[in-house]
Amino acid sequence: MTQLDAQATEEGAVAEAARDSVGDKLRGRVAFVTGGTRGIGAAICRSLATQGATVAAGYSGNDEAAASFRDSFHQEFPGGGFSVHKGDISSGDDCRRTVQEVIEEHGTLDILVNNAGITVDRGVLKMTDQDWQRVIEVNLSGAFYLSQAALRHMLDRGSGRIINISSVIGETGNIGQTNYAAAKSGLFGLTKTLAREAAFQLQRAGKLDGLGVTVNTVTPGFIATEMVSTMPEKVLDSIRARIPLARLGEPEEIARVVHFLAADASGYITGQVWGVNGGLDM
Repeated sequence: MTQLDAQATEEGAVAEAARDSVGDKLRGRVAFVTGGTRGIGAAICRSLATQGATVAAGYSGNDEAAASFRDSFHQEFPGGGFSVHKGDISSGDDCRRTVQEVIEEHGTLDILVNNAGITVDRGVLKMTDQDWQRVIEVNLSGAFYLSQAALRHMLDRGSGRIINISSVIGETGNIGQTNYAAAKSGLFGLTKTLAREAAFQLQRAGKLDGLGVTVNTVTPGFIATEMVSTMPEKVLDSIRARIPLARLGEPEEIARVVHFLAADASGYITGQVWGVNGGLDM
């Protein structure tokens, strides 16, 4: 058995265990997960579904992969609500359109997970204006556009959860990733300011006695996704050597924190940054 086969088997076992841990913490809730058809985003979609949520997954371009994920999701969660929504996350118009699509299709939007992101790695002296702008637009501006659209709906209802997926790179920096680190670090300021504004608006409207609107960030470390699996083994070994727990994380370990923060009972947690990185940054 090759290393990739072993990894696939292990990921399958983790996913099966997650599906067996069915609960009802999110029963009746509707969640929109950007970048939701692969990697961490797909794990978040499945984790939210195990808790009873209706899930909408955003994607940017691969129609075939999105259709395949939709079919597999229906097989895993028969009878559960699910939809996919295509859009360019760097476009404010597309972000507002997809949020409205989710609301129109499912009747509401309770949970927004800003997970979509890209990398364009290059040393700072060789980074072009386009390299910089593209990563900032997708990883930071897109989260703002989506959050702004979702917040209008959530504040009107007096309840909602926004969860941004940042990265440990936003906390530590990384050679060749000036644009990515800046965008992921920018999510911290976005999170804390949106959390304060949401609480202020609800207080002014006299709606703080309900579930509330919270905004938090999760910062994954190095996670065993398709992107990481393409790295040379020597590079992976050096990464593991830097992590106190001496292994890569699993997408489901990120998803578990997301569905915890999304629950009604987590309404006293807002403006916080949750690191899930095996102790890499502590």
